[in-house]
Amino acid sequence: MDRRLILALTLGVGVILLSNVLFPPPPAPVAKGAPSVTAPGIPAPTSPSGGGQPTAAPPAGAVPAPAGAAAAPAATPASVAAAPAETLVVTTPKATYRLSTYGATIVGATMNDFASLTSGARADASTPRVELVRPRETLFTYGVVVPGDTLSLVGVPFAATRTSDAVGETITFTGTAGSGATAATVTIAYTFARDTAKAYRALVRASVAGVAGTPYLLVGMPAGLSLTESDPSEAANHTAYAWHRKGGDASILPFGKLDPGETRLEPGPHTWVVAKSKYFVVGVLGMSEAETPFEEVHFAGGVRTEKAALNGVASVVTSLKGGNAAWELFLGPQEWKRLLAMGRDFENSNPYGGWLQGVVQPFATIVMRILLWMKQTTQLNYGWVLVIFGLAVRLVLWPLNQSAMRTSIRMQRISPELQAVQAKFKSDPQKMQAEVMKVYAAHGLSPFSAFSGCLPMLLPLPVLFALFFVFQNTIEFRGVSFLWLPDISMKDPLYVIPLAMGATMYLLSWIGMRNAPPNPQAKLMSWLFPVMMTFLFLNFASGLNLYYTVQNLAALPQQWLLANERGKEQARVKG
Repeated sequence: MDRRLILALTLGVGVILLSNVLFPPPPAPVAKGAPSVTAPGIPAPTSPSGGGQPTAAPPAGAVPAPAGAAAAPAATPASVAAAPAETLVVTTPKATYRLSTYGATIVGATMNDFASLTSGARADASTPRVELVRPRETLFTYGVVVPGDTLSLVGVPFAATRTSDAVGETITFTGTAGSGATAATVTIAYTFARDTAKAYRALVRASVAGVAGTPYLLVGMPAGLSLTESDPSEAANHTAYAWHRKGGDASILPFGKLDPGETRLEPGPHTWVVAKSKYFVVGVLGMSEAETPFEEVHFAGGVRTEKAALNGVASVVTSLKGGNAAWELFLGPQEWKRLLAMGRDFENSNPYGGWLQGVVQPFATIVMRILLWMKQTTQLNYGWVLVIFGLAVRLVLWPLNQSAMRTSIRMQRISPELQAVQAKFKSDPQKMQAEVMKVYAAHGLSPFSAFSGCLPMLLPLPVLFALFFVFQNTIEFRGVSFLWLPDISMKDPLYVIPLAMGATMYLLSWIGMRNAPPNPQAKLMSWLFPVMMTFLFLNFASGLNLYYTVQNLAALPQQWLLANERGKEQARVKG
């Protein structure tokens, strides 16, 4: 049993320790060949200090456009750029958006229901709200590709009109880009829904007139979103772009996967493209499951001012058939139910699991569904939901654990017989194998029964593994306090929970060795494994540690009963 025990423990540690190694995002291939539409030379979205309006020029150190891209046209003339810009505010039930007449873009997106946690204070009504747009930046930039030229709309002044109806509020921007033969009249209209069920959504319609042929619209995605978490350095690891190619799975490109200036092309058609932080997402989506308006998306590595990659460059290409295009925006939190309601596989806008995404993400989704259902049904704090969930999982696994542990006791009972057969026929392997099988058959066992003794340790691992990803990405846990824990999605600042987890793991191992044959290796692992797991889990989400601790506590009665049963079996054999 000692070899099997060591194997099981090694596998358990390996699965968790190497999770980030086993499931890295797929390597970023470098685009080969020329894209159908060259990437725009649109400046990175910025705005002057305090003004909330985009400037005409890119910031210092801006990443150049991908190789082969059309050069950006000159910025708006100074006389035009100096014209005063107007900021229009749209208030919805869940968010407040600010739009600028410079560039016809969104310069502010405040999440009314979510507190900024950068101050370290507990989330309440007095805490500043989350702002998606970083200082001096905008969410989108636009450009129009016409024969022989790319017209940047950054800094172009637009005239704005707003209308309102039962559906929502619409702001329409109209302006002129370029001059002479390449001048184009551009209209971009945003409609923000009033319906709470459609919160964080907007419909965008764009049209271009006055140009020959079929123009293309270039939508520059956010260069990054605000990091409004209590641990910004940890949150920075989740900044990424993601997209969904028609007929395929969602893919993700962390900002850190591209070196500054390195380019990548993802040919479409694409259903949606997003920029994401740990808990929030800004995305462009086709109008329906059938519509895939985005022909391709260009990526480039952003400027790095510190170790973490906080900046990226992405431009989405869509054709203006008949001079028109329409798509939907989502600008808000990664609330699973809300993303699911969007359709178009948008609940996977935060893909994880790497090359095992097809297995990991659906299983994590099942766990998330259960937790959300428990929260809705019980109306308890998520901390208590995790406690109940941990107990429920252990109760569900109780029969399997019971059967596996009793099989282990039976294997222990026949161990002397097996050793005697192996010693007697060690010179005749075929005869020894036949006699060993007879011993197994006489007791209703098989050679595979030996592995069932490791089953109790391995059964909870898939749920624990799924919860690891759930806590990495689920905004429902963000800022939730429980007992002394200020945020169950973050580590325990006092390290009480991970230490309790390690202590209960050791207690579980100690009880499991009661009435078992002396085994120095198992005794060593009984304290070594809990120590290793404690250090590993120190900086994991406190909610994950809470669940694992409850699992261990719930397993103690069963382990105690079976240890006593093993003692009675030994006494019966000796008697």
